[in-house]
Amino acid sequence: MLDEEYLLWKPESPDEELFQFAVENSPHTTWKVIIVDDEKTIHAATRKALSGFSFEGKHLRFVSAYTREEAKQAIFRHPDAAVILLDVMLNGEKAGLDVVSYIRDELKNFFVRIILRTGQPQEAPEEVVIREYDINDYREKTEMTARKLYTILTASLRAYRDIMLIENNKRALERILASSSSLLESQSMHKLAGRVLNELTDILKLNTTRNRGTLSGLIATKDTNGDFYVMTATDNYGNIVGQSINQVFSACSLEMFRKGHTSSTEYHKFFCSKHGHETFIYLEGVGLIDDWETKFMEILMLNVLAAIDNIYLNKEIEETQKEIIFTLGEFSEARSRETSYHVKRVAEYSRLLALKYGLPEEEAEIIRIATPMHDVGKLGITDNILNKPGRLTADEFEIIKSHGMLGYEILKNSNRTIMQAGAVIALQHHEKYNGEGYPQGLKGEAIHVYGRITAIADVFDALGSDRVYKKAWPLDQILAYFEKEKGQHFDPVLVDIFFANLPEFLEIRDRFNDPASQV
Repeated sequence: MLDEEYLLWKPESPDEELFQFAVENSPHTTWKVIIVDDEKTIHAATRKALSGFSFEGKHLRFVSAYTREEAKQAIFRHPDAAVILLDVMLNGEKAGLDVVSYIRDELKNFFVRIILRTGQPQEAPEEVVIREYDINDYREKTEMTARKLYTILTASLRAYRDIMLIENNKRALERILASSSSLLESQSMHKLAGRVLNELTDILKLNTTRNRGTLSGLIATKDTNGDFYVMTATDNYGNIVGQSINQVFSACSLEMFRKGHTSSTEYHKFFCSKHGHETFIYLEGVGLIDDWETKFMEILMLNVLAAIDNIYLNKEIEETQKEIIFTLGEFSEARSRETSYHVKRVAEYSRLLALKYGLPEEEAEIIRIATPMHDVGKLGITDNILNKPGRLTADEFEIIKSHGMLGYEILKNSNRTIMQAGAVIALQHHEKYNGEGYPQGLKGEAIHVYGRITAIADVFDALGSDRVYKKAWPLDQILAYFEKEKGQHFDPVLVDIFFANLPEFLEIRDRFNDPASQV
């Protein structure tokens, strides 16, 4: 009994659909065979002869066409057909040869096995057809007994299977080669995981010899606590990204996965990089997986594991750089005997203000990391001026004012984004919106937004902190000062944003509070 049968009939009107599908649902995958002949008895005889046929556990599904045009539409609509039994003569013409040319030359389908059948061999001599047309077999209808048809179809399906295996291997390898360099360049674990999940499902979809429905799954990685958390997942899992994998699987299930137990519909595996970073992949709806699929998925994962190690290494380097930058900022502030949390508060204020201003998360983070270097130029100022308790002389104040340019000179030659941002902030955080600041006397939006943001964050914290030359101001006095200096010292838009989100700034102040400096 056939798993599924496609019937094609001639339309009685132009508006009538050309194809009609009579479908019997079946759990089995099938081989699709197109029968092209203008005699209905040939179709019936072919179906009857092959009614019990199976190859590698899969039955047949038929598509019938009776004219040249129907044959072209059939092969166009069914590019996954494995075999086409094609009559040379259709309605008195050698139209079957035209169909061969259409398949190979126009559609560029070199996978389907074409078996020419003819009842009039004198109209298309075998030696000519074999030489001039890309077909795979040529048979006279008189010799196409049920036994011969069975043999020919078995040989053709075996060839098709092997050709598709080679093609799938080729495509999978091309995908892996194309993705390898970009995977290694990935900077985010979540973005990497998302790409990997797509690559894995795409490799599985390459196998046209297997009927697979919607593929779904997730990728999880082990955190420092030894628990796995979900980095990426398909939509049907809901919003589980960032959550523990225990929200999806029980401890017993995970243990079974580690032991290699699986079902016929899923794929799962734990992978461990050479630096010990462990990743878990789970896919559903895959059905049976061929050896070549397993090998290519594991090849892809070798590249992925290298990318994971690369990300963790870059992350470690980045965290070290952040620590150095922050320590450098703290050291420069410590020399001027400023409060211990000044650098941290200014960094957090700046990030918050950048986000409220509308800068992207990534850029706001750059500002947060770079802001601690705003006073790094103070390393070039002598202690007797930097920590003078009384009023500075005009010459001393000019020396103090030079710390912005000194900081810029220290940082400007780095090609790192954070260092470049730090150079801008160091140079411009004492510029004023009205053009009366220093060192360059920039005005309005000629001052980089990083400098305008840091100016508000720095002054807000400085006014609320004890210094060698003053006591901390109360909050209402600080807010009155900002209202007075809006459009003068500070960017008026940023001041309005600051006032509109004041509770969040005060929360940062309280979280990193110096007890003696609370206002």
